[in-house]
Amino acid sequence: MEKLTVEKFYNDRKSALELILLAGAGGLSKPIESREVQRPSMALMGWYEGFAAQRIQVIGRTEITYLQHLDQKQLRETLEKLFSYREIPCVIVSKGIIPPPVMLDVADKANIPLFSSKLATVDLMSKLANWLDVQFAPRIYIHGTMVDVYGVGMLYTGKSGIGKSECALDLVERGHRLVADDVVELRRQSENVLIASGTNLLGHHMEIRGVGIIDIEKLFGIRAIRMQKRVELEVKLVMWEELSDYERIGMETKTTTILGVEIPQVIIPVSPGKNLTAISEVIAMDFMLKVYGENVASTFVERLNEEIKRKSRAREYLREDME
Repeated sequence: MEKLTVEKFYNDRKSALELILLAGAGGLSKPIESREVQRPSMALMGWYEGFAAQRIQVIGRTEITYLQHLDQKQLRETLEKLFSYREIPCVIVSKGIIPPPVMLDVADKANIPLFSSKLATVDLMSKLANWLDVQFAPRIYIHGTMVDVYGVGMLYTGKSGIGKSECALDLVERGHRLVADDVVELRRQSENVLIASGTNLLGHHMEIRGVGIIDIEKLFGIRAIRMQKRVELEVKLVMWEELSDYERIGMETKTTTILGVEIPQVIIPVSPGKNLTAISEVIAMDFMLKVYGENVASTFVERLNEEIKRKSRAREYLREDME
């Protein structure tokens, strides 16, 4: 993962978190090494046992009210003690509260960035924690194509030139949405959620052999793309002659694991003239049926077994009929 600095955090979240840099500009290059956020209430009162200095510190109205009850000497000593922990990446004062001037002075001397945010403390910490979760999420880059088909996130994989991009292009023409082509960034959002997105460099461009690079957003409009989508199943394209066996009924559920997240896998044999687009739409609709508890293959097999049993009972009855 690219090194996360306070400067990158400030540039990315300045507008969303309504941040204003008050002091400590010399420390903008400091790294952020923890996904946790902390309020240093106990530390300000002198209790530093277990103080997690590597976290972003958020100071709200409660902490400011406490500091306002200290005389100038106690206030400076308290703040100098807090800012002596140079591992602190930055400090944010919430609710647009103007901190005491001595805090700005101490922050400047310690080279620890001090920000002000207009957001309420709870909102600030929630949005900040969500952003940090994304930044610190495990991620990998794979060769593939990601498309949103009927709201189902389908990750197409297979060897180069097998037809992933052409299938995605056909799906876009039919009203579905491209997430990424060629290089897909995958990150684990939680224990069982895998999120796919494109890279900053490639965006929503696509390479079509014989044509070249095309821009899906410019050709088809904003409705033809998505910035990110949850990966709900993998569609692996394999040349027909490379498969010794393939699923005929759909009773066997294959899965694959990416970044520790297990997702269903469908292996599609590819041959000239095969309509991968129609098959993709069927895969998406069948997946949604299973989400709602309807397994067509299981229902068919159960009905078939019941029919076999019914005919078997009829044959047994007729075998004893001597009229």
